[in-house]
Amino acid sequence: MIALESLILEYTERTPKSAELYGKACRALPGGVSANIKFFEPYPIFMDRGEGAWLTDVDGNRYVDYLLSYGPLALGHGHPAVKEAIREQFNRHGSLLYGTPHALETEYAEKIKQHFPSIELLRYTNSGTEATLLSLRMAYACTGKYKIGKFEGHYHGGYNQVLISVNPPLAQAGEAGRPSPVPESAGLEPHQFDNTVVLPFDDLEACSDILREHKDDMAAVIMEPLLAGYIVPTAEFMRGLRKVTEELGILLVFDEVKTGFRAGLGGAQGYFGIRPDLTALGKVIGAGMPMGIVGGKKELLLKSAPIRGSDVFDMSAGKRSAAKDVLFHSGTYNGDPLILRAGLASMEILEKEFEPMTTRTESLKQGLKAIFAAKGIPVNLPGLGTVFNIAITDKQTIGSYRDMQGADLTLRKKIDFALFREGIYNKPTNRYSLSTAHDETVIDFTLEAYKKALARF
Repeated sequence: MIALESLILEYTERTPKSAELYGKACRALPGGVSANIKFFEPYPIFMDRGEGAWLTDVDGNRYVDYLLSYGPLALGHGHPAVKEAIREQFNRHGSLLYGTPHALETEYAEKIKQHFPSIELLRYTNSGTEATLLSLRMAYACTGKYKIGKFEGHYHGGYNQVLISVNPPLAQAGEAGRPSPVPESAGLEPHQFDNTVVLPFDDLEACSDILREHKDDMAAVIMEPLLAGYIVPTAEFMRGLRKVTEELGILLVFDEVKTGFRAGLGGAQGYFGIRPDLTALGKVIGAGMPMGIVGGKKELLLKSAPIRGSDVFDMSAGKRSAAKDVLFHSGTYNGDPLILRAGLASMEILEKEFEPMTTRTESLKQGLKAIFAAKGIPVNLPGLGTVFNIAITDKQTIGSYRDMQGADLTLRKKIDFALFREGIYNKPTNRYSLSTAHDETVIDFTLEAYKKALARF
């Protein structure tokens, strides 16, 4: 079997300009990247152009893109409808930003509410991370409690309270039914390990026991309804979790940043038929531009509604200020008209093309299963809608982070590096996302690339 070192050498020979640019980047950016997630060894590929389902790097190598910027590009790169929406905003409306309310904020909100019935009111943010952060502050403000429950293996953004047990070494993670909190960053305050309670995914009995222990001081349970955007829990677990959180007076927050308009047009909550108290959205909703949403029950969102004397910046309020009684939320770019215009155009396309996209996703998965089977390599492809991952394992069910850790990640990484040569791009071991631009021709190309790559193993 070909060694990883040989595949990495081949990679460096094909991407010398990326290596050069990475060296320059390291002199200006810590680690040579603008976000830790963009890095992989020996250095990441620097891209120069995207079009449809394809990316071209600075060395002229062309790839089918299955990263899709970690999911947002549900229409692929440079969709004509998104380009036209951006041009219209410039040409007809003349500004990128008003700093005032505008009609598109309401139009876009009504479109979101159409697909997410649990969202009665919503607030715009500038990223999915900011959306989850606001959802937790809203939970604290509405309950007067300050602990949260988060699940092992779930990611909710790059801030302290949730950077715990995202990708923990199993030797440090404790028992499966009662996970130990493991820090995922330097700089976390010690008290976060008391205020963030780690829960076991898809284990209702163990999860319920932990929630009952903390019911008096736990404001919310935040979760990815599909772990990492592709691991699907049982319906019994999801229904049971909704029931126990309601019983205990703990808010249920769905982080659908990865699954919104990916697991389905109504996200994973539409698939399960469950209404969370709050929902965080991001990625797809911005059509490739930075945007997030917090939405949910009217009585919860109204906590952030401005009332007379509640503006923290209103100097005329003086000692009469009621700011402490209102959940403060603001942002210069909230409801950016350019992003809303592009996002609305994207959603209108997805309403027409989502089902065919899921059909092609399933076709790709079935084709990959057949290719792996022909090589005698056991594989499981967990996922829902237009996202899945490739787990090299003989396990029939992937139900948790620990199940994925039990897969052959070394072989998966080798295959991913071999696929670079065949024109398939993804960050090694990352999940696969598809777009409307991944048509039958692209699927066929991908399957042939896999046959060539696996022939080397």
